[in-house]
Amino acid sequence: MLFRSVLLLAGVMSLSGCVTAAVGAAGAVGITAMQDKTLGEGLDDASASNELKARLMASDPKAFNEVDVEVAGRIALLTGRVPTEQNRLDAERIAWSVGLIQDVGNEIKVREPGGLRQNANDEWITARVRTRLLTDSAVKSMNINIETYDGVVYLMGVARTPAELQRAAELTSYVNGVREVVSYITVRDPQAARYSQNRLNSPSNPYQPATN
Repeated sequence: MLFRSVLLLAGVMSLSGCVTAAVGAAGAVGITAMQDKTLGEGLDDASASNELKARLMASDPKAFNEVDVEVAGRIALLTGRVPTEQNRLDAERIAWSVGLIQDVGNEIKVREPGGLRQNANDEWITARVRTRLLTDSAVKSMNINIETYDGVVYLMGVARTPAELQRAAELTSYVNGVREVVSYITVRDPQAARYSQNRLNSPSNPYQPATN
């Protein structure tokens, strides 16, 4: 069962990203070498991501143009916008049809296409979050993928410890313009909880148990 941890914050921003170009095997190997993944895990995730993107574009390129796909640990995260609720459901159905994908987080919103200004705002937030994670010695930023839509930042990847998972979410919440942080980060330690299930009302408040 897929769990997500949510940090509720203030502020409003917008959307960036789309179904991006496929990453080749050589690129996946290079990225995996810097991450806490085995080569096989990295290749499986890249293959699943590429296959899912291709299936979405083959199904309906206009409807899924503003859908972004991330796959980590065989978990697919879908974010972005689609025109109708049926499109949102179809995207999840297509994700489940990919053999290497074992779980799906569907965060797609049913909305009109975003404008250039909205996209730029979210790209700016993503860049600021990436910089914060990169410059913090407690977080291995190469293990974490970042996507931002309407001021909501989605984190996905692997944390070495629960403390690192929490630190990454907190650092993200401090960035100006971020109104919510949704974490699908898994804890690499097999003895630790697989997912953090916490809710935060502001960057300075302690975590409270999530309600799912």
